[in-house]
Amino acid sequence: MDESRSAVQSFYKDKIIFITGASGFMGKVLIEKLLYSCSDLSKIYILIRDKKDRNWENRFKDMFNIPLFRRLQEQKPQIFKKVIPLNGDILSDNLGLTTVQRECLIQEVNVVFHLAASLRLEAKMKDSIKMNTMGTHTVLKLAKQMKHLQVFVHLSTAYCHVDQDELGEHIYDSPHDPHDIMRLVEWLDEEAIDLITPKLLGPHPNCYTYSKRLTETLVANEYPNLPCIIARPSIVFPILLEPVPGWVDTLNGIGGIIVGAGKGVIRSMHCTPTYYAEIIPVDIAINSIIFLSYVIGTSKMKSKSIPVYNITQGNVRPITWGEMLEKGRKIIYDYPFEGQAWYPDGDIRTNKYVHNLFVFFFHIIPAYLIDFLMLIFRQKRL
Repeated sequence: MDESRSAVQSFYKDKIIFITGASGFMGKVLIEKLLYSCSDLSKIYILIRDKKDRNWENRFKDMFNIPLFRRLQEQKPQIFKKVIPLNGDILSDNLGLTTVQRECLIQEVNVVFHLAASLRLEAKMKDSIKMNTMGTHTVLKLAKQMKHLQVFVHLSTAYCHVDQDELGEHIYDSPHDPHDIMRLVEWLDEEAIDLITPKLLGPHPNCYTYSKRLTETLVANEYPNLPCIIARPSIVFPILLEPVPGWVDTLNGIGGIIVGAGKGVIRSMHCTPTYYAEIIPVDIAINSIIFLSYVIGTSKMKSKSIPVYNITQGNVRPITWGEMLEKGRKIIYDYPFEGQAWYPDGDIRTNKYVHNLFVFFFHIIPAYLIDFLMLIFRQKRL
C-alpha cells in the first residue's frame, strides 16, 4: 500500500490537472484527495460556472468552507492556492473559455478528469444529451489539442449498459451513433424529441443511462489517439473512511432516499428487498480513479482497445436493499433528523399496485393537505 501511494505521489509531482465537474460531490472529494495526498502537484485548473443567483467567484470562494476540507485547512492551508478557477461551462462553445485560457490548458495540462454530468434520472432527452454527450464532445475536442496530456479519465456509470446481465470491462456496441443523436438534438425541437424518445431509449429506463452509453462510445472512438480511460462507478455512497466518514453534500442516489425516509416524507418504495444494492463509498471510488490515472499515465504498453474499469463492490461486502432499509431505519431512530414532517416509518413494497395505494394515501394526499394549509395561513409553498 505504501509503495503504491509513493508511486502515485511520484507520478503527480509537478503535474498540472484539469477537472470538469469539480464543484460536484465526486469532484470535491477528488480535489481534496489530490491536494492532501499528492501535494507536490503543480496546480489544478477547475471549470466553474455561474449557478442560479450565485456567480462563479462566490461559488469558488465558498467551495472550501465545508467539513470535507477541514484537514487541509488545518494542516496545509497554503495548498488551496494551487487550485485555479476558470469561469466556463461545458454547454458553451469552447467551454466558455477565453482564447488565453484555452491556450494555457493546451500548453500545460497533463491529466484531465472529466466528471461533469447531469445525474437527473427524470431529465428529458435534449437536456441529457446536451450535458452528458455534447458536453463530453466539447471537452474531448480541447483534450485532443493538449500537447502534454498523459491521461484523460472519463467518469461513466456501471448502469449505462442495462441490457447486460454481467457488465464486462470493455466497450459494448452503441445502439446509435452518438454524432447522429447530437445532430438530432440540435435540429429537432423538444416536442419532437419527446415523441421519439421511447423508441430511442429501447431497454434504457431513462435518458441518463442512455446518454452515458452514447458518451462511452464517443470517448472510445478517440482511443488510442487520445490516452483516455473509462471508469464506471456504481451508486456512489457517502465517505467510508477519510477525510470525514459519512460526509455527503448531495441528495442524489442513496443519500436522498435516506434523508427523505428519515424526514418521514418517503413512506413507500417499489423494489425487491432481496436484490443487492450495488453501492461504492465515494472515497474508495475516487482513490480508484486516481490510482487508475497513474497506471495508465505511466504505462508504456497500449492495449488494443480503450481501458475500461468497473468500480463496484461486487461480492466484497454484499448488502441487499432490505438490509439497507433496516440499517438506515436503526440509524434514523437513534439519531433523528430535525424538522421531521412525519414519523419515519416507510417500507418496501414489491407489489406495484400496493405501492401506488401507499403513494396516493401517504404521499399525494398529505402533500395536497399541507399545500392547502399553507395557502390558508398565507405561507410560501416549498
